[in-house]
Amino acid sequence: MDNVFEALNERGFIKQVTNAEQVTRLLAEKQVTYYVGFDPTASSLHVGSLVPIMAMAHLQRAGHKPIAIIGGGTTMIGDPTDKTEMRPMLSKEQISANGKGILAQLQRYLNLDNTLVNAGNSQTPSRVGGFFNNADWLLSINYIEFLRDIGKHFRVNEMIRAEGYKQRLERELGLSFLEFNYQLLQAYDYLYLFREYGCRLQLGGDDQWGNILAGVDLVRRIEAERVHAVTFPLLTTASGAKMGKTAGGAVWLDAERTSPYEFYQYWINVDDRDVSRFLAYFTFLPIDEVRRLGSLEDEAIREAKEVLAYETTRLAHGKAEADKARTASRAAFGGGNLDEAEMPTSVIAAERLNAGIPIMALFHEVGLANSRSEARRLVQQGGAYINEKQCRSIDMVVGTDLLEDNALLLRAGKKRYHRIVLKEN
Repeated sequence: MDNVFEALNERGFIKQVTNAEQVTRLLAEKQVTYYVGFDPTASSLHVGSLVPIMAMAHLQRAGHKPIAIIGGGTTMIGDPTDKTEMRPMLSKEQISANGKGILAQLQRYLNLDNTLVNAGNSQTPSRVGGFFNNADWLLSINYIEFLRDIGKHFRVNEMIRAEGYKQRLERELGLSFLEFNYQLLQAYDYLYLFREYGCRLQLGGDDQWGNILAGVDLVRRIEAERVHAVTFPLLTTASGAKMGKTAGGAVWLDAERTSPYEFYQYWINVDDRDVSRFLAYFTFLPIDEVRRLGSLEDEAIREAKEVLAYETTRLAHGKAEADKARTASRAAFGGGNLDEAEMPTSVIAAERLNAGIPIMALFHEVGLANSRSEARRLVQQGGAYINEKQCRSIDMVVGTDLLEDNALLLRAGKKRYHRIVLKEN
């Protein structure tokens, strides 16, 4: 079996590990069942979730078996890690609906179903993984029994030293008793998956290190077995921005929220300094090809960005959508004929345009500016265009007189487009 741990480390996925030598040997010698948890607070994951997804995919391709968990039970409490306030409570129905959307996105990268058998019952190891909701085992827990059997293994003085808890305790809001239980429940997930499916490896973001270690320790205390933990670095862009954020908001894996064209544009517009890292994280290209593309400079780096954009879009949305996004992008920025059908598009009622819409309001409304003040700066700095004509007046009102073929083509800066079509009564 391939030693995938070294490959993941080479591509930059490994931040912390319980014991690198033991994990390397474990993954090299036998099939390992591993798991990652996903937060079902939205109906879609965003590109920041691609780090754990791609790591899971590398492991499955190397012969190991993934388990993806949505935290239907833990989400009803809320993870306090790196949060400044309590999360809003979601209903069971909303969590379940969100989980279905997340499963559909994970299945583009992983072979998952809901019928993963107990690891001890299968004579022929299968790479097919499972997708579960931890509400299935957490919501039926007897609280008194849980405290006696699980809670007795945790020490409050150790828990409050964890960075996530410590930060919340130092803030005025503090830490609710409800949230304080989160670490116990996540640790119990690991124990449950070890018992039911022989799971011996949990992966997650580096902000989850304390919670994951709690699960490792719980398995050791109760089952006298050694299991492991690996965390990934928390990604930011070279400019220091949070991974997957743009002026228009998050970049989602759901095509209804972020179109394949917008998704493609996110990747092709990344900072030159991020290209090599992102090729290693978000594509399956051989590492030698990643290094070759990452070494390109000046105008040649456009080739590397196009490969990055195409490969990430193909994985998230399929080859057909990636082909269309690449064609539209080349036309828009390479001097060809722009295929407006592939552009992000909004429909505006004819009566609104007849009355006129202030330019700053329009650019903000379609997401080309994050606020009206940002739209004002865009116009003042000469970065706002309508039908490829520069607009420099902040008092400009966009009306039907600007329509071309019953549509408007807005552009912010050099690379961000949005098409508006008229809705007739």
